[in-house]
Amino acid sequence: MSFGDESGAEVDYETARGRDWPSVRQFNVFLANRMGALLELVRKFETTDVRVVSLTVVETADCAIIRLVPSDYERGYELLTAAKFPFTESDLLVVKLPDDDRPLLTITKALLGAEINICYMYPLLAGVGPMGNTAIAVYVDDFEAGAAALEGQGFTLFTETDLRD
Repeated sequence: MSFGDESGAEVDYETARGRDWPSVRQFNVFLANRMGALLELVRKFETTDVRVVSLTVVETADCAIIRLVPSDYERGYELLTAAKFPFTESDLLVVKLPDDDRPLLTITKALLGAEINICYMYPLLAGVGPMGNTAIAVYVDDFEAGAAALEGQGFTLFTETDLRD
């Protein structure tokens, strides 16, 4: 990709790091804080073949932010755009809960040990992957370092492809 500068010449650029980490895209949908607004959003997904894999609501006096993970990112994007919902997107780590007595403690300790700040986390509504694994969505302040820390300690991270299974 290139951009023109003031002289009209094109300047090529390249990023230092590619986007090759295991991520899941989350939609942050902004809704008016009124009766039926969430129903309208959920209906857009539930009347299609796109499942809502995870949903959480952050409410304020004026509006609500709905954090939503669909089973199919591209179709979710199309649905939200066609319905003219205002939204942003962000990357999540979706982590398989380990098979131990304290899975949340295990995950949070792993991230703390790598000095990764957890901004928020919430569970997925449906099993992930072909085995229907229980998982949690985690939003961290340093995505790449968080993914590397978890993978380095043997945690399983899921991708958007796993949500479709």
